[in-house]
Amino acid sequence: MDFKRHIAARIKAERLSQDEICAMLELPPNTQMGDFAFPCFKLAKTMRKAPALIAADLAQSYPCDGVVVSAQAAGGYVNFRIDRACWAQRAVGRVLAERGRYGASDEGQGRVVCIDYSSVNIAKPFHIGHLSTTVLGSALYKLHAFLGYKPVGINHLGDYGTQFGKLICAYRRWGSRKLLEEGGLRALNALYVRFHEEAEKDPSLDDEARGFFKQIEDGEPEAVELFTMFKDLTLREVGRIYELLDVHFDSWAGESFYNDKMQPVVDELEAKGLLTESDGAKIVDLSAYGMPPCIILRSDGASLYATRDLAAAIYRKNTYDFYKCLYVVAYQQNLHFQQVFKVLELMGKDWAKDLVHVAYGMVSLEDGSMSTRKGKVVYLQDVIDKCVQKAQAIIAEKNPALENKEEAARTVGVGAVIFGALYNNKIKDITFSYDKVLNFEGETSCYVQYTCARARSVLEKGGAAKDFSVGEVNAQEFEVVKKLSEFPDVLHNALEKYEPCFIARYAVDLAQLYNKFYFDCTILGAEGKTRAFRLALTEATLVTLQNALGLLGIGVPEKM
Repeated sequence: MDFKRHIAARIKAERLSQDEICAMLELPPNTQMGDFAFPCFKLAKTMRKAPALIAADLAQSYPCDGVVVSAQAAGGYVNFRIDRACWAQRAVGRVLAERGRYGASDEGQGRVVCIDYSSVNIAKPFHIGHLSTTVLGSALYKLHAFLGYKPVGINHLGDYGTQFGKLICAYRRWGSRKLLEEGGLRALNALYVRFHEEAEKDPSLDDEARGFFKQIEDGEPEAVELFTMFKDLTLREVGRIYELLDVHFDSWAGESFYNDKMQPVVDELEAKGLLTESDGAKIVDLSAYGMPPCIILRSDGASLYATRDLAAAIYRKNTYDFYKCLYVVAYQQNLHFQQVFKVLELMGKDWAKDLVHVAYGMVSLEDGSMSTRKGKVVYLQDVIDKCVQKAQAIIAEKNPALENKEEAARTVGVGAVIFGALYNNKIKDITFSYDKVLNFEGETSCYVQYTCARARSVLEKGGAAKDFSVGEVNAQEFEVVKKLSEFPDVLHNALEKYEPCFIARYAVDLAQLYNKFYFDCTILGAEGKTRAFRLALTEATLVTLQNALGLLGIGVPEKM
């Protein structure tokens, strides 16, 4: 039941609709005051009364029933209290009825949302810097699907640019097929690093690299064959990481896909009088909007990221007719996307307002940052492997008799990596700590997964409660009930603000409340209605935690 709507339907407030009243209802700072509060300050002007007097009148006239058991004035507020048994019966009953769909909705029905995330670079390592865009984009994809939208996951591959000429140059001088077969992407990255080292001593290598890239653009067979080999090798290796992280895409259209789609964009900019020349380059002047010029073509006629992003946005709108198009890209690209969105607006694309840059902070390890060119790279696969190994050691110590220890450790280790990137607000920079993300007592996925294992163990011993009726509800039980009720709103807010951290924090909060209930209240030793309700509350908690973790891409081991 939507208790806010139930309360709002019975408040008679001058000139306010039920929807407006519903939106005004608040949660009091502590449950001793009540479960919902209606502020009367907005009514003071139209009713020509002090808020406290309005609150007193509304409380006196409010028709309490079997759902709302009291309405009391407190200053300029009316505090409402819901019948605990009614709330618990309805909340837990809903979770157990909807199960894996609890929290889902059809609010996005008929709306397509394109989500551009991960966007790895071909022939470059999948490193820890790609972690946030990958798991944040994947969580937003899952969340949109859960709330009824049709998400389109796009991996906008970095498969265009002179770096591929550099790789061909390096491969022909120092590489071989055998080297790449044995060393994979790391061997390819080592060639890239060596090219930059050698080019510092011999700048003519840069000219040679540009020549090889021109061969790729012109379709020269040998250059295209090598480029294709680099691309296949990259996608094969990153595909294994995507599988581990439960990350999926609907489109792999990278930068090169838009080669033949950029000229029409340039022509349209020209036709609309938006292009001007500056030192031989073609630009869109954005000084009137407080931004530097958006460069469309360099003086040598080469395209840039902006040119390709303009073509990509137009293609996506024409192909998917999206409701929104999200770009999950680091905050360093804020200006770039401001420029691209503004240019599309100046081109008369009224849908430019539906483009959203979902900016996030950087991830680094405790020992510092990285540089692909200099070979200082922290491979994401290494981070995942280390977390899995640490999880194995912890599980072997805490539960040496556990069956399928390796599978449990993989689920825990991978979950720790994902949760570590999603627990904080997306815009914050993250210093990744192995010890912190694998702390079974902290605000981590391990803690939530362990709570799930605890709940499952209770249900195995006590059996799931098929039928239950609620009598008295104590404080610990009610805190869990209230938290369960919040889940649909948490998901809605997470989607609205593009913040999966709301889901991660909710999962930790619910796990903490359940564990307090677990330690303070007898479950298996209780009798009758109390036992049945506590088992039902345990099962509802397990279902909700699994749903929350699943939306983040995190699994739950059967036992830990």
